[in-house]
Amino acid sequence: MGFFDLFKKKKDVEPAHVAADQGGAEAQAEAQREAEREVEAERKELEAGLEKTKEGFFGKLKRAIAGRTTVDADVLDDLEEVLITSDVGVDTTVKIIQRIEERVARDKYMNTEELHGILRDEIASLMEESHRSTRDFGIEVKEGMPYVLMVVGVNGAGKTTTIGKLAAQLTKAGRKVYIGAADTFRAAAIDQLGVWAERAGATMVRQDMGSDPASVAYDTLRSAVANGADVVLIDTAGRLHNKVGLMKELTKIRNVMSKVIPDAPHEVMLVLDGSTGQNAFEQAKQFTEATQVTSLTITKLDGTAKGGVVIGISDKFHIPVRYIGIGEGIDQLKMFDRREFVRALFGDSK
Repeated sequence: MGFFDLFKKKKDVEPAHVAADQGGAEAQAEAQREAEREVEAERKELEAGLEKTKEGFFGKLKRAIAGRTTVDADVLDDLEEVLITSDVGVDTTVKIIQRIEERVARDKYMNTEELHGILRDEIASLMEESHRSTRDFGIEVKEGMPYVLMVVGVNGAGKTTTIGKLAAQLTKAGRKVYIGAADTFRAAAIDQLGVWAERAGATMVRQDMGSDPASVAYDTLRSAVANGADVVLIDTAGRLHNKVGLMKELTKIRNVMSKVIPDAPHEVMLVLDGSTGQNAFEQAKQFTEATQVTSLTITKLDGTAKGGVVIGISDKFHIPVRYIGIGEGIDQLKMFDRREFVRALFGDSK
């Protein structure tokens, strides 16, 4: 169940207009309590996954405003340094500072306690909305034809793991998933993907190492269509040493897939390693120039204090973050909710 689904589940538990009997009312009340417990458990897991980022960011912020009573030029200068050193990125930091300066100028007086609330609002507003639907773990499954998602990213970013975790969530939701092992340049990548596919209960299509990646993608889509699959996840090679070569390869894969399903791929997801900080910005730049990236997944956020990259990359490239990885477990790929992300960093608003 995705993070959004838990909130939907909570909302969907409505009191019966007329309780059939006391036992039915008690069962419904217990179902609502269980939904609330699941929501709280998910929130705590998210907070735990972002703990290092929270400690790093707030540790710097507390030091920057210690002993200050108003938000003045010195506080804003220190805040700017905090945001930049938290890997939010220069461009996004400038936007945030400018917006706070406008608020200070308009309100005339602002204390440092109010600064937290303003930061929450501004950071949330800078990030793109991530999901239109809470069903099927955020994937817009099309009835009658497989939804095709092509996954790109450098080696080591967590592409294979993300595909496996996503497949697991989709099969859990009752969807039939096919995986195409189109990273044919590394035998280890194919084998690792096979392990994840088996764990997730998905079907994997593969060829020998060194095969044409486009051929693998083509075979995967044909098999998926023939067998009534709901979702197809296509892995690709994670090489960036030659941007021109990468562009040609990804374009070829896209063109071949469109021969089977005319509008495929429906989504191109770039997987970035959040622990690399500013290097993730450069990877995003390279891949968005090489192909049309439509969504992002940021991995390994549980092991780093550099979670600020989620904010900066979403703002700079205007691409929604679909998922974040906050642990090694198969269920620790989470649907990204910008407001829950900010809540995990700042706590509940007052």
